[in-house]
Amino acid sequence: MNVFVCLAAILFFFMVLVGGQKGMRSFIALFLNFGVLFLTIFVMGDPTTNPIIVTLIACAVISCISLFYISELNIKTISAFISTIISFAILLFFILVVTDIASIQGFGEEEIEELSIFSPYIGIDFVKIGASVIIMSTIGAIVDLAISISSPMKEMMLHYPTSSRKDLVKFGISIGRDILGTSTNTLFFAFFGSYLGLLIWFKDLSYTTGEIMNSKVFSAEMITLLCSGIGVALTIPITAWVTAYVLVKDRAKQQHVHDKTN
Repeated sequence: MNVFVCLAAILFFFMVLVGGQKGMRSFIALFLNFGVLFLTIFVMGDPTTNPIIVTLIACAVISCISLFYISELNIKTISAFISTIISFAILLFFILVVTDIASIQGFGEEEIEELSIFSPYIGIDFVKIGASVIIMSTIGAIVDLAISISSPMKEMMLHYPTSSRKDLVKFGISIGRDILGTSTNTLFFAFFGSYLGLLIWFKDLSYTTGEIMNSKVFSAEMITLLCSGIGVALTIPITAWVTAYVLVKDRAKQQHVHDKTN
């Protein structure tokens, strides 16, 4: 417990040192998001609730905290939030289809021994739980990418107020292309970092490449990784178009107000 407190204090110090007031808000947002996730897990435990709906509500709350609480309510955060919602609406259908076809729900045979003392009849649809896991794993990357694109687009409009919608979209996609590689690599190495022990165990058990690829634990994580990557790729053009539309519309509105007052 003391280690957690010390590390949290060090993290708080550096976030405030580097980010100032926004860094402090980011630190508080970590605990707020953790509270949302903690509450989501408890609600999912009720067999009468739909895990996917609960997860979508939790993701919407997390997006609001990550965008509006940290960066306040403005054009770039509104654009990022709309882009996140649209991206999830498209990705959700794909996730539901994949989880149903791949049958990645439940636990793998590597986990059966540890769970053998517990009853498997818990009254929860593990297909929906599997979809919820993928959705929750994707939210952070999508929100981060959306704000990373909308923020510089807002700066471009500030410095070049006569930019056309086409120029703004082109600029946003250009930024997204630079971020795409690093975002997918982050997801990829996060997976291998989390499951390095499992991969070593596969090696010690002399699993073949085919057995590893067909292992439920490995397949579930790889599908989660690939779905997250698809979500990141979808978010780039969506955010670029939405932000450009909002910025041009706001410029026209301000121009109309200016002309009316004069």
